[in-house]
Amino acid sequence: MHRTFRGGVHPNDKKTLSRQVPLRRFDPKGDMVFPLSQHIGKPAKAVVKKNDIVLVGQVIGEADGYVSANVICSCSGKVKAVEKRRLISGAMGECIVVENDGLFTPIEGMGKKQDLSELTGEEILNKVKDAGIVGLGGAGFPTHVKLKPSDPDAIKYVIANGAECEPYLTCNDQLMRTEPQDIVAGLELILRLFPNAVGVVGIEDNKPEAIEAMRKAAGETGIQVLSLRTKYPQGGEHNLIQTVTGIDYPVAKLPADVGCIVCNVGTIYAVYRAVAYNEPLFTHVLTVSGEGVTEPANFIVRDGTLFSEIVEECGGLKGEPKKVLSGGPMMGFAVGSLNVPVQKTTNGITVFEDDPAEKAHDMMTACLHCGRCTTVCPAGLLPQLMADAAEIGDYERFEKKVYGLECVACGSCTYICPAKRPLTQTFKQVKAEIMAMKRAAKAGGGK
Repeated sequence: MHRTFRGGVHPNDKKTLSRQVPLRRFDPKGDMVFPLSQHIGKPAKAVVKKNDIVLVGQVIGEADGYVSANVICSCSGKVKAVEKRRLISGAMGECIVVENDGLFTPIEGMGKKQDLSELTGEEILNKVKDAGIVGLGGAGFPTHVKLKPSDPDAIKYVIANGAECEPYLTCNDQLMRTEPQDIVAGLELILRLFPNAVGVVGIEDNKPEAIEAMRKAAGETGIQVLSLRTKYPQGGEHNLIQTVTGIDYPVAKLPADVGCIVCNVGTIYAVYRAVAYNEPLFTHVLTVSGEGVTEPANFIVRDGTLFSEIVEECGGLKGEPKKVLSGGPMMGFAVGSLNVPVQKTTNGITVFEDDPAEKAHDMMTACLHCGRCTTVCPAGLLPQLMADAAEIGDYERFEKKVYGLECVACGSCTYICPAKRPLTQTFKQVKAEIMAMKRAAKAGGGK
């Protein structure tokens, strides 16, 4: 595979810490906390109250709008509270707290194999919607919405994203090795929705065992498994499409606008489990890694589990780590406490003995005007000019002249910057402020 995407970097992937550790299921013992907003779009609406008895697989938060998703209980027990709790973002959010009885009693009918031969496309979409499935690559966009573009006949490619380019994370690698048949079967189900599409699985070549397993599972199905040259951020939708199909398009457009649907392999696995076994999304894969954790591992974890319980299962922390991230070092973000719950989109917990951001801050200088940030930007932006506009508070220039809202926050510019400037952090903050101003203006009638 000689094609590639524009820009990108080659950070030390640090995957050797956990890549050979098999997936194992972890059942927590303590209370479970379920945020009502675990997805892009409107938060779900609580449909249980204090003292209600709940079961595994039960809808406890109902989608409240077109772009929204059900929240599914992952334990059995009694609802302890519906209240605001601290989330991994640091913000307070409305959550359902369940006193876990440790029995994990499921709802009736969950896990029973279904006859898939006569299912219509609409029935498949309804099962995906009911299951509360969202994009598990980190974005959290409701999957039933993604799988219903305005013109299904125009979709030419359904791409399974197995790149897993984020350093330290290896859970999708292990999922592809462990459950390749179910991933292929899930992709075949999705292809039923798009009569003119072909299925492609893209996997970076630092995962040879996963590539072999997926190719064997694909067999004679017609689904193609591509080995991609390892480069970060290959897992971004835009970049993966560019690599797999050769199509380049403005970041502002959606994949469906260029005939593509992209889903993380974990999402596709969840689709299969939901449709074939009436199993809603209440578990997903997650990596715990980093030099600051005793035993890096890959888990099948229940949503709502506290970080503290999972880290304890890994033998705990080594001494006093400087930083804990939700996710990996390129696109993850620091958490201030381990007393926060795993959400649907939490694909990693990375623990550092030292704080690389702190070290970079101590080494920071003025911009050297070297242009490296521009060279590696996969969106083709000009990070130097974006930073200049951000620093003087010229948000109109940031948005309208240098297209700063197109930034995908991949971290490539920060990684490559010899002046150690916190470019990505700056862009995230400015984008958040611009979007907050837009929401305020809309709420005020545009005044």
